[in-house]
Amino acid sequence: MLQVGVFGAGGRMGATVCQAVAADPDLKLVAAVDPNRVGAAAGGAVAVADRQAMADARADVVVDFTIAEAARDNVIWLAENRIHAVVGTTGFTDEDLVQFDAAFTSAERACIIAPNFAISAVLMMRFAELAAPYFDTAEVIELHHDAKIDAPSGTARLTVERMAAASDTWAPDPTEHEMLAGVRGAIGPAGIRVHAVRMRGLVAHHEVILGAEGQTLTIRQDSTNRSSFMPGVLAAVKAASGRTGLIVGLDALLDI
Repeated sequence: MLQVGVFGAGGRMGATVCQAVAADPDLKLVAAVDPNRVGAAAGGAVAVADRQAMADARADVVVDFTIAEAARDNVIWLAENRIHAVVGTTGFTDEDLVQFDAAFTSAERACIIAPNFAISAVLMMRFAELAAPYFDTAEVIELHHDAKIDAPSGTARLTVERMAAASDTWAPDPTEHEMLAGVRGAIGPAGIRVHAVRMRGLVAHHEVILGAEGQTLTIRQDSTNRSSFMPGVLAAVKAASGRTGLIVGLDALLDI
């Protein structure tokens, strides 16, 4: 039975992960850490402040759903303590990823980072990548709850990167003048525009619109409840022990 710890255990996502781990017969929740919510109940555990609890409990795998600033330090600490990491936090730089890969390869442990653990989101990215060569224009819209502090989402960024890698023949943006600055969104790889919405009542939603002469294709993914991420998180937790180094994206584990 795998021993699992959770960083950010007192938050909404962390608490949901704790509950999912506790309910899985192949996993055991052994540590819950959240210095901002000490004492919070999480999947039968109580959140503590000191991450040393992960090592003391001999966790095999630790899940991190915190923020980038905290996760950078947490991830390196896990490598130093030879503990596998499953990370749902976004906002890492390319330099961060190089550092993580080196640290976990050296430790002979795995660090699995996924911008989105929903299977539907993984499929959405793959479908957009497959469709890209057949269209001339595309834009990506991501919509999230109003507590998300980074924009655009890691899922939107990875989607655009994969579409740009699949095709480099996108038509130029015809816009010559913005009546409101920024109205056309951010410019991603290959000039693909990305738009971010933050609104109360949403959870996580992504829409890719592709267009060619006389036709459009819309690919949309909606997570209406945080439980949608749990099958992917648990799959990553169970897959980590058989791997080494950095793995980015859940599709690498699902053979999608």
